[in-house]
Amino acid sequence: MNLPIQKQPSLTLPEMPAEETYLQGVWYRFKRHKLAMISLFFLLLISVAAIAAPQISRHDYREVMPSRSLQAPSREHLMGTDRLGRDVFSRALLGGRISLIVGFTAAFVAVIVGTLVGVVAGYFGGWVDDILMRLTDVFMAFPVLFLLLTIAAVLPKTVTNIVLVIGLTSWPSLARTVRGQFLSLREMEFVEAARSLGVKNYRIALSYILPNTVAPIIVGATLRIGGAILAEAGLAFIGVGIIDPPSWGSILDAGRAVLRQAPWITFFPGMLIFITVLAFNFVGDGLRDALDPKLK
Repeated sequence: MNLPIQKQPSLTLPEMPAEETYLQGVWYRFKRHKLAMISLFFLLLISVAAIAAPQISRHDYREVMPSRSLQAPSREHLMGTDRLGRDVFSRALLGGRISLIVGFTAAFVAVIVGTLVGVVAGYFGGWVDDILMRLTDVFMAFPVLFLLLTIAAVLPKTVTNIVLVIGLTSWPSLARTVRGQFLSLREMEFVEAARSLGVKNYRIALSYILPNTVAPIIVGATLRIGGAILAEAGLAFIGVGIIDPPSWGSILDAGRAVLRQAPWITFFPGMLIFITVLAFNFVGDGLRDALDPKLK
């Protein structure tokens, strides 16, 4: 008796996904960091609010209304008013713009200076490395707050001067990080191959080694943004920071004298500083995990 031959089902191999690009892999790993994603959303929200401050707020941040002095938060004044009757909400929105500008630009200055010093010291080594690292040690030996106070007290209280003061005092640790990366990478085979082909030193440093140190530089930049915001707030709180237009630190300073009668003047800008700096730190942690090639 002949049994019917059962036809075997055809097997189809699943399609192999296309190889992900480097940026896609970084974004995928970053998205898995929930706190970093929440922090990124908050930073985007506060940045948009700071840019659109005049359109969002119903009051001018400079409008003085003595009859509404020290009013508690309400529908008319979401964050209350200060001693002069100025709307704290409008001042906090504009203060976010100033604090974020200081944070980003000061971090940019620190990254440029620190990267330049680290590249030159790490690639050339020898007496060049010794001189630059001793200079870095001198900057790191001074207490940062004391150095900030000394320089800020001498210079006019403008955004540009505060940015330069904070940026030029927060580069040493990044310079050491970049130098360490260059010391380990300059002996790699691809660098030796470039030297054997006669590639000039500056091209090797900028085109071959520097792209491999982008990850720690980006992470260091995000962390320095939060540090710069804190530094500016500290300077403004003790009276040597930016006063007009106000920053979050100067709003804190304005509410210090009436802290018991009107705690909302210091509470809201203080919470904005706290959450913003914390968000930058979480974003930095997420970028560090996403950019680490060992995690891929």
